[in-house]
Amino acid sequence: MVEKVPMTAGGHVSLEQELKHLKHVMRPSIIKAIEEARAHGDLSENAEYHAAKEQQGMTEGRIQQIEGSLSRSEIIDPKDLSGSKVVFACTVTIADEDDKEVTYQIVGVDEVDVSAGKISFSSPIGRALIGRNLGDEVEVKTPGGETYYEIVKIEFI
Repeated sequence: MVEKVPMTAGGHVSLEQELKHLKHVMRPSIIKAIEEARAHGDLSENAEYHAAKEQQGMTEGRIQQIEGSLSRSEIIDPKDLSGSKVVFACTVTIADEDDKEVTYQIVGVDEVDVSAGKISFSSPIGRALIGRNLGDEVEVKTPGGETYYEIVKIEFI
């Protein structure tokens, strides 16, 4: 059985855009760079050729990764959800012991952008929050130690 990859609709669109860019912009430019480097002669000591081949390998690997995620994706729209439990795709506001609040949306691993407040459901904070209720105190174990948070708001936006 194929393991589904949960993601939000926005994350799915972002991956599709990245895939299109990699296939239609990056791939052709890398092929051109390899052709130009080959024209310089001896490939064994051609740094430009080796750099272009390395970039090609990384790009092709990312293309395969994205195609795999998209083919197994299960799109979850937070607007279709409700309740008082933290679930995938919801937006949750938590307060630390000093009452400093921070808001996160729980997203898939391919959508993570901590600076935009998007954390993975498999991150330490994400794992600690999933399934918890409004008002619950949550212990998050991190390499820096244990931190406690209180869930102060759950939204489905």
